[in-house]
Amino acid sequence: MGALRPGVRNPGDAGSRAGASRAVMERTRVRAAMLPWVPATLLAGGVWFTGGWDGQHSLALRKSLAAAIPLEIAGLTGRELTLPEPDRRVAGVSAYLLRSYAPVGAASQVPPVSLYVGFYERQGQGKTIHSPKNCLPGAGWEPLSSRTATLATARGVARVNRYVLQHGTQRVLVLYWYQGRGRVEANEYVVKWNLLQDAVLRGRTDEALVRVVVPIDESEEQAFAIAAAAASVVMPALEAALPGSTT
Repeated sequence: MGALRPGVRNPGDAGSRAGASRAVMERTRVRAAMLPWVPATLLAGGVWFTGGWDGQHSLALRKSLAAAIPLEIAGLTGRELTLPEPDRRVAGVSAYLLRSYAPVGAASQVPPVSLYVGFYERQGQGKTIHSPKNCLPGAGWEPLSSRTATLATARGVARVNRYVLQHGTQRVLVLYWYQGRGRVEANEYVVKWNLLQDAVLRGRTDEALVRVVVPIDESEEQAFAIAAAAASVVMPALEAALPGSTT
């Protein structure tokens, strides 16, 4: 091929510049993706350096979950239930509460409320809280929607996860959150960050998972109102049972 005329760019030069630009953009994207994990990586290294999970304290409840959480909530009466032993072993909880709250009298149209609280005195390798977002779909429930909701409670305003699932023709609304070490948190990533941070700086990994489930009979908003009323009672009541935030 003959030489290019003056003023005409070599197509190869344009391709090289485009390739270099793509390479720079890719490096920038990778760095941006890695940046949020840097603090967690440093803290994880700190956990290992300071003795790993074995250096954490085990902190017991100040009172039993059954004694702390009222048996009567929003006009519903609770009935104690028991987790199957295989499920308890998989969950790895130190203590738990499983109750079904239902209205007294067959004439009531209010759907029942299922309450689960799983408490861990200490979390470590192979013994950490399992997110309901992972467990419930594995049990055959299909997620339909997921967002957060804000609740007003006696301990202040709190944000929780709001989850709608379906199994066949049955739909349920789930509220769940993580509570412990003076915090109530919905965001799973923030929960993990706080866990690593407190393990290093405070030697604590105690925490509770709280889950409230209500069948959706009439409407999702009706189910949410019932679940929110129950959650707003459970949250401050549980705080009285958990180890102190300054321990």
